[in-house]
Amino acid sequence: MEYITMKEAAEKWNLSARRVRTICNEGMMQGIIKSGHAWAVPKDAEKPADKRIKTKNIQSNNNKIYCLK
Repeated sequence: MEYITMKEAAEKWNLSARRVRTICNEGMMQGIIKSGHAWAVPKDAEKPADKRIKTKNIQSNNNKIYCLK
């Protein structure tokens, strides 16, 4: 199996290297390998779905967060 670096994966998926590192740390992809401090991403890996909340209006009330759409 061929692998690419986090930087190459970031360019391929149009993401920052930091976001790819977070994806690797959270285990959101299959087949990733950590070697020392660097991650190796399979060359044929698909970009994982973004699970972050995407809203512009967030309101906080007594430590509760409400997402307004």
